[in-house]
Amino acid sequence: MKENPNRGFATRAIHAGQEPDPSTGAVAVPIFATSTYVQEEIGKNRGYEYARVSNPTRTRLEENLAALEEGASAHAFASGMAAITAMLTMMKSGDHIVCGSNVYGGVPRLFNQVLVNYGLQFTYVDTSDIGAVERAIRPNTKLVHIETPTNPLMTVSDIAAVAKVAHGHGAELSVDNTFMSPYFQKPIRLGADIVMHSTTKFLNGHSDGLGGVLVCTKPHHKETFAFVQKCTGGILSPFECWLVLRGVKTLAVRMEQHDRSGRRVAEFLESHKKVKKVFYPGLRDHPQHELAKRQMTGFGAMITFETGSFENAQKMLRKVRVCSLGESLGGVETLISHPATMTHAALGAEGRAAIGLTDGMVRISVGIEDVEDIIADLDQALSAI
Repeated sequence: MKENPNRGFATRAIHAGQEPDPSTGAVAVPIFATSTYVQEEIGKNRGYEYARVSNPTRTRLEENLAALEEGASAHAFASGMAAITAMLTMMKSGDHIVCGSNVYGGVPRLFNQVLVNYGLQFTYVDTSDIGAVERAIRPNTKLVHIETPTNPLMTVSDIAAVAKVAHGHGAELSVDNTFMSPYFQKPIRLGADIVMHSTTKFLNGHSDGLGGVLVCTKPHHKETFAFVQKCTGGILSPFECWLVLRGVKTLAVRMEQHDRSGRRVAEFLESHKKVKKVFYPGLRDHPQHELAKRQMTGFGAMITFETGSFENAQKMLRKVRVCSLGESLGGVETLISHPATMTHAALGAEGRAAIGLTDGMVRISVGIEDVEDIIADLDQALSAI
């Protein structure tokens, strides 16, 4: 059944691709735990042949995420990094990619240590500076990849402006929308050609499933990424697809609570005498606050703050009790991390210094616990400094 694009977001999240199972009437999409499918005769099947190529649970998830991001197709992969890798299979040796200088640390690690070996060329720039993006474009530039807000410095790039620059030079724009989710930010509406997510984060929302997705706008994307799924086999399992489908049903209500609590926590941190600086687009002194208000419909749950030194960060992080110290983000529980030694360790000290990421920075993904408990936990932990 074709999804009605005029329905509200929460309605689409619950119903797009999640129609009752036609054979049983089951409200929840079944987990099709099968590796192969019986064919009626040679060359005749019911739309499925082999699970690496396609699976009904994965089909439902891909329909759902395409509807939420307002794309033409979606393609689920085993992780966010698998999705990024699949996206770069569009490139050929000698092609050039412009990438944001402050993105998840695993992205430049993949680009600089793996994909350069296949003849791809990369330039890293601050994509909040449109002039820098323009200057980085070369005749062989095929893709501009941005993350907005950035991980972990929360810098906001103007998606529409970057899209205009990329398209003006014959390149495509991909946007990592993991931090905002399709609930708060619609990159395709703003001109993006491809939207990428680590479904592990807010889409799943429960810290219990790994995955990634590419949502596309053009027929050649659909053909390319479906072929990559078939050829490389880096697909999302039926169970993990089911976990994301389960998580997406509550995405709207979760993101609203993440946003309400995120704003409260950011204001608390901004006023705390032990905190040197807070990076959060919802604060009025954020350099791209006005852009964030125009481009996003909420500010979300991701906050980075400066404690002043590695020692201070260590003292504080040893004391948290409600906040869970660990990598990742986007779960119902509040997750707190140290980017310099966790998500961005691969950049090295020089790479982190180049983008302004210090050893004293702490990143928090504000969960949906009672916000008073989150604030009290941060307050007592900061008292260790």
